[in-house]
Amino acid sequence: MEAMDYIISKYNYWMYIILMMIGFYAMIAKKNLVKKIVGMNIFQTAIILFFISTASKKGGASIPIIQNGHGSATDIINTAHYVNPLPHVLMLTAIVVMVSTFGVAIALLLMLYKKYNTLEEDEIISILKTENGK
Repeated sequence: MEAMDYIISKYNYWMYIILMMIGFYAMIAKKNLVKKIVGMNIFQTAIILFFISTASKKGGASIPIIQNGHGSATDIINTAHYVNPLPHVLMLTAIVVMVSTFGVAIALLLMLYKKYNTLEEDEIISILKTENGK
């Protein structure tokens, strides 16, 4: 019973694994390029959620702003009471990169669709092979 309680207590890790596998499956198995890009977005979202979730700590209930900061230099600051903001800031940057990547990928897909009239990977490869005479 203890093993099951431990597994259930780590439900967020199972959710990340499920999301990552859904995204990975979409990138590998799907032939439609839009589905591949959406799978990549799901994969990136799972990683961002993982990092944000692991950045929290028990007992760190305050943001890292020192109250009454004009005390003497000998005052000891207990860092265990503060949450580290760095992982959250880095994940904000990762979100910007994720959205930018998605936008550029969609723009490239629009150009591919205008040229080949399809977004299916197999059809584009066969068109390219016939154009090159292979």
